[in-house]
Order: sequence, then C-alpha cells, then structure tokens
Amino acid sequence: MIIGKVISKVVSTRKHESLQGHKFLVIQPCYGKSDEYFVAADNIGAGEGELVLVTFGDAAQHALTRQAPIDAIVVGIIDQEPNIGKN
Repeated sequence: MIIGKVISKVVSTRKHESLQGHKFLVIQPCYGKSDEYFVAADNIGAGEGELVLVTFGDAAQHALTRQAPIDAIVVGIIDQEPNIGKN
C-alpha cells in the first residue's frame, strides 16, 4: 500500500463492461518517486486534492465487489497527513 494525492480524475466514454460503475483517479505518490503518476479505481468517493491509501495487485481484487481487471484501488481517505520525515 502507498499514500498518494489525488491529482485529477480520468474520464472515459468507452471502457470494458466489467469497469462500468468504477471511477478512476490519477494518483501522485507522496513518498519515493513522486513524479511517477498512476491510475487507481475508486469506489469510496475520494476527490481531487485528497490524500488516499492505495493498494495494488492481488490485494486490490479483495477490495472489489465484483471481478474486474483492476490492479490499483483506493481503500481509504486519509484525514490527517502523516508526520513522516518532518522535524
């Protein structure tokens, strides 16, 4: 899992039928290589500018209510930024 910031949403007029109903967000990791953005599914209602907790791979499938080709999903919205590496 990683902590990331929601940068924007992805708008798609056509997608695989198993992806219908999923919202997709562009996420910027907060720690490590923060210039490498990725797309994550979101079923909990995260919005732009929010910090989120994202899980990947097989663990992402456990967060889905139905099977879909998703390898990253938002599993939490962070209320308070962690104090990591700050003095």
